[in-house]
Amino acid sequence: MPEPTAPLARPASQGAMFMAFTRLALQGFGGVLPVAQRELCERQRWLSREEFLEMLSVAQVLPGPNIVNLALMIGDRFFGWRGALMAITGILAAPLLVVLLLAVLAQQTQGVPGIAGALRGMGVAASGLILSTAWRLAGGLRRNALGRPLCVALALATLLAVGVLRWPLAAVVLALGALGMVMAWRRLA
Repeated sequence: MPEPTAPLARPASQGAMFMAFTRLALQGFGGVLPVAQRELCERQRWLSREEFLEMLSVAQVLPGPNIVNLALMIGDRFFGWRGALMAITGILAAPLLVVLLLAVLAQQTQGVPGIAGALRGMGVAASGLILSTAWRLAGGLRRNALGRPLCVALALATLLAVGVLRWPLAAVVLALGALGMVMAWRRLA
C-alpha cells in the first residue's frame, strides 16, 4: 500500500476505472462503502480521505444509492459524462448478474433453514464493516467546519433517533442534516 503522503493518482483510462469499480462492487456485495474507501483512497489513491468524505457527503444527500452517486461523481471528475457512465456500469453490472443468479438459487432453496441463518450472519458482518469504515474515516473530521465533537453529537443523535426511538430515517436525516448544514454555514460565514 502506498504511503499516505504519496501524491494522488489518476485512473489510467476509462476501462481501468470500469474494472476498479467492478472489483469494488464484487468485493463489497451488500456493503460497498467500506471497500470503496479502501479501494479509492488507499489502494488506487484517486482520492484523499478528505475528498472521499466530501464526495460521500454529497452522495448521501442525492437520491439513490450512495455508492452509485459516488461512482458517478468520480467518473465525471476524471473523464466527464463518459467516465460517469463507465463508473456506474462498473458498479452495477456484476452485482446485477449476481442478484439475478441468487434470486434463481433462492427460489430453488427457499425451504432450507440454514440459508436464513446465513443471511442473518451476513447482515451482522455488513454492520461491522460499516462501523469499521466510520472509525477509519473519523480522522478526516478534524478539517470539518463543525469540528469533531459536533459531528459526533450529530451522529449519536441520529443513532438514538433511528436505532432507539425508531423515528423514520428520512425525517431524522432531513432534520439533523438541515441542522448540520445550518451550523456549518454559520461557522463558515
